Amino acid sequence: MTVRTYRQGRRGEAAAETRRRIVAATQALHAERGIAATSMKDIAVRAGVSVGTVYHHFPTYDDAIEACGRHTLAALPPPGPEIFDGLEELEARVHRLAGALFGFLDRLPALERVRCDQHLFPKLRAFVEMEAAQRLSLVRAALEPARPDEAAIQLAAAVLDVAVLRALQRSGLDTQTAASQLARLILNHLAAKSP
Repeated sequence: MTVRTYRQGRRGEAAAETRRRIVAATQALHAERGIAATSMKDIAVRAGVSVGTVYHHFPTYDDAIEACGRHTLAALPPPGPEIFDGLEELEARVHRLAGALFGFLDRLPALERVRCDQHLFPKLRAFVEMEAAQRLSLVRAALEPARPDEAAIQLAAAVLDVAVLRALQRSGLDTQTAASQLARLILNHLAAKSP
């Protein structure tokens, strides 16, 4: 008797591809229009499938939002404390922090829209809170050698926010220049607070 191993057939592969297209369409629409302004019908049209197919894969809009968020984080994981490995000097750590955070935030075009719509969707609120907590944790790790007070940590986390990045970009700065300028600002603030 031969043992048959299961392999995903064409139907399963087609379903996975359809799901991927729906998530990609959702992500693109969220970046262009925002979450609240996107409907399941819009997603279906963009993905080239029927509305029923969208609902088959994602029974609620919250399910589609959650899948989009998971896809985004899988494709673009946020920087972690390992970015400071081998860096002991505070200046190098702060520059690495600003560059990594702003690089990450620059690749998340929908984050500002997510924030705008978070009051409408609990899944978005959770994502916004997670991003803020991760940013704060990364700032704490970067500034650890300076032993700053909580106010300095909160200030650094606030100026390394996506809204600040977008404002600096609108003023004509590129992402790396904005990161460098804010790293210097944080370092100057820490130096002024040192005894």
